Amino acid sequence: MPYHKDKQQAFQAAQQGVEHAQEAYFDIVQDSASYGSQLKHLQKEVNEAYQQIENAMEVASEHQRVQLERFQNDLRSMVDEVNGTL
Repeated sequence: MPYHKDKQQAFQAAQQGVEHAQEAYFDIVQDSASYGSQLKHLQKEVNEAYQQIENAMEVASEHQRVQLERFQNDLRSMVDEVNGTL
């Protein structure tokens, strides 16, 4: 049972990390004076989310693995979009 709990906790941490990255992404205002610090915050959140996803992948069930891969794709899309607007 502890193994299942670890899988669930790791998945939830990854999910929460992605949510935090998405919040930072949606908070970015390109013409804002704080745009640079907003980008730095987004970078930190994305890096943390990627790390949490990697950790969760180590113990994930097949269903969780599919969702974690979606999370990675979502993060990649955010990063690509931000990089394309610079």
